[in-house]
Amino acid sequence: MSLSTTPTAPWRQRIGVLAVWLVGVVAYVVSIVNRTSLSALGLEAADRFAITAATLSLLAVVQLAIYGALQLPVGLLLDRFGARTVLTVGMFVMAAAQVLLAVAPSVGLAIAARLLMGAGEAAIFPGLLRVIGMRFPRRLAPTAVQVTGLLGQFGQIISVVPLAALVGLSGWTSAFLAVAAVTALVGVLVVVVVHERGSAAGAREPIGRSVRAAWRAAGTRLAFWVHFVTSLSGNAFAILWGFPFLVAGQGLDAATAGGLFTVYVVGGIVFGPLVGAVSGRFPRARTALVMALVAAQAASWAAVLVFPDRAPLPLLVVLAIAMCVGGPASMIAFDIVRDHNPPERLSTATGVVNGAGFLSSILVILAIGAVLTLQAGGGEFSLAAFRLAELVQVPFWAIGLLLVMRAHRQVTSRGIVASRAGVGVVG
Repeated sequence: MSLSTTPTAPWRQRIGVLAVWLVGVVAYVVSIVNRTSLSALGLEAADRFAITAATLSLLAVVQLAIYGALQLPVGLLLDRFGARTVLTVGMFVMAAAQVLLAVAPSVGLAIAARLLMGAGEAAIFPGLLRVIGMRFPRRLAPTAVQVTGLLGQFGQIISVVPLAALVGLSGWTSAFLAVAAVTALVGVLVVVVVHERGSAAGAREPIGRSVRAAWRAAGTRLAFWVHFVTSLSGNAFAILWGFPFLVAGQGLDAATAGGLFTVYVVGGIVFGPLVGAVSGRFPRARTALVMALVAAQAASWAAVLVFPDRAPLPLLVVLAIAMCVGGPASMIAFDIVRDHNPPERLSTATGVVNGAGFLSSILVILAIGAVLTLQAGGGEFSLAAFRLAELVQVPFWAIGLLLVMRAHRQVTSRGIVASRAGVGVVG
């Protein structure tokens, strides 16, 4: 099965494409480690910087905010300069951010470090999506995106288990300096290996025209709201509030909570390729699939939150599995946007879409932190406080699903055809 858009491509070219993709995946894994490096260290960060739950939320939110804000600029840069340059800059910016976080003596500098982190990370996944969109056959691209996403989630395991253990053994500063060193080394690997051939890089369509054209495509708007509604719960869980909820809210020890995060990642490994295969084979069913997966997340949270006491471990396992499907579901947005935009505008449209999930995630993470702080008046975590705080997800799900259905009707009513895939109305 060819890894190039040219079916008769020689084996050397196929191996080259595979090597570029694999290095991109390694960069993505490291970016996930950087993004989620506070997921198992939220309580330690609160201790180190003497901050409340609301301020702890801010450490995660500033990173997501800059990530989301830079998605469109990154997309424009990718369409002009290609993946290699943008990926390389992103890796070295993340390394600098971790050095700053390692030595930060105050929460102000820690916030600055997370801002820098978001700026660097903003380049990684869009760059890898570009490599896939330009070099993989259309029939394989949805599965390639899902496999990329699930492999990237191994970064979550690294941040929850080995990184947390390293902080315990060698201290905060040494652990985060080690992450910075690994990130810089992978940046060097990107410089050496990643080359973008036969792409639209270098296109010079005016910025305003490119953005307007991307948004006018009804498929882009559908993809935007798909990414918005599928990302919020899993991101809030994985990036900041999952571990405190399990340890402080549900009374689990750190090892058991870490085990549930492993379930989260393994679930993504199982569901990612399945969702990708369905998305690639049945593009007309994408919207229905998204709605079913979001409904599963909402139902799992409802079951945990209405439980009269702390939820039993099997139910928390179900919750972790439901959270993990958010990642594969959000990848469907990139299948939709890829089928509705030409190559020269692909990364710009992808940037528009990729910012949606981080917008919703920022709002939910902030809202959870605010509700926890208002109840505790400081920083205390309790099951009762978490029960109320997690309910802030409900209006976001409701609004997101309504807008998904609206955009879906616009796509289907116009009879939009996935021109490059030749698969008929998509979404």
